[in-house]
Amino acid sequence: MSGEGDHPIETPDDGIESSYKPPPEKTIEEILEADKEDESLRKYKETLLGEAKEKKIIVDESDERKVIVKRLALVVADRPDVELDLTGDLSELKKQVFIIKEGVSYRIRIDFIVQREIVHGLKYVQKTSRLGLPVDKLTHMVGSYPPKLDLQSYTTPQEDAPAGMMSRGTYTVHSLFTDDDKNTHLKWEWCFEIKKDWKD
Repeated sequence: MSGEGDHPIETPDDGIESSYKPPPEKTIEEILEADKEDESLRKYKETLLGEAKEKKIIVDESDERKVIVKRLALVVADRPDVELDLTGDLSELKKQVFIIKEGVSYRIRIDFIVQREIVHGLKYVQKTSRLGLPVDKLTHMVGSYPPKLDLQSYTTPQEDAPAGMMSRGTYTVHSLFTDDDKNTHLKWEWCFEIKKDWKD
């Protein structure tokens, strides 16, 4: 999770193993052309790429980005999802504070669109702080995605919120959606509050 203003996410690969070298970026045409003599591999890649192999998938002509991050949702079993709209004024997000019951298990889901070209090695980086001090940092490897007209989603593994009186309070999160090529697709700040109960 993520820190206050004095602990920003500075680089997309901050804290990620620096010896890792991402594969060179390739277009859909290059991916299909490679290993084309291998029939099973060719069919697999065509299935994976779906309609993107037939034509360039562009969901929003006015948006030049390959990845458009639409929303973040807090997912808790037996409760409605709580969502942040990431398509508007990102500076307003800190005014919407998620309430999390202490000790509860939750996941974070990110909904996004991939258009124009395949995107390699998406990562979700999250830094969390409380009272200006960093308390947690997570990096989730999201994966590689082909362009698609449909919304695509990634849900983080389950996590448990801290419990106990000392853990209650407001936390600030800096989130970053990046990839192997160090493109910053979206960077945003949001807050959650841990309480004794949902309506406490």
